[in-house]
Amino acid sequence: MTPGAPESATDLDRAMMARALELADLAASEGEVPVGAVVYETATGRVLGEGRNARERDRQPWAHAEFIAVQRACDAIGDWRLNDATLCVTLEPCPMCAGLIVNARVGRVVYGAADPKAGAADTLYELLTDDRLNHRCDVIAGVQADASAEKLRAFFAGLRSGRREAD
Repeated sequence: MTPGAPESATDLDRAMMARALELADLAASEGEVPVGAVVYETATGRVLGEGRNARERDRQPWAHAEFIAVQRACDAIGDWRLNDATLCVTLEPCPMCAGLIVNARVGRVVYGAADPKAGAADTLYELLTDDRLNHRCDVIAGVQADASAEKLRAFFAGLRSGRREAD
C-alpha cells in the first residue's frame, strides 16, 4: 500500500466488528446504549481488551465502550501505549473517546456507524487524524455500519415506545 493511501478493512477487522456487535447486544440487554468495542493486536489479532457501554450501570460519564476496552488493553500489556493495536467499535468515537485514543497512541481505529451528533473521527470533528495533535491513527469507517446503526435505532425506538406507554 502506498503511504497516505486509505486502508481497507481486513477479514480480522470484520471478525472483531462481529465481536463488538455482540458486546453491543449485551449492553442493550442491560439497558445501556448498544455500543461495543474490542482492542486487539493489529498483527496477530490477539484480543487485549473488550468493553461495552456501562454509563448507567457504573453511573460514570466516562464509561463508554471504547474507554473501557482501552483501559483493559493497557492493563493487559502493562503500558499506556497501544501503537500496535487496533480499536474496533460499533459507533464512531465521541470527542472524549477520540482524546483517549490519541493519548493512548492507538494505531488504528475501525468503526461501524457514523455519529452525526458527536462523531469525532470523521463526522463532526477529525481528531484522530488532526495534524496538530501529537499522534494520528489510521481510521477505517463504515464496517458493518448498517448493523451497528440498526442496533442503535432499535434501542432508541424501544425507549421512545416505553415512554409513550408510561404516559
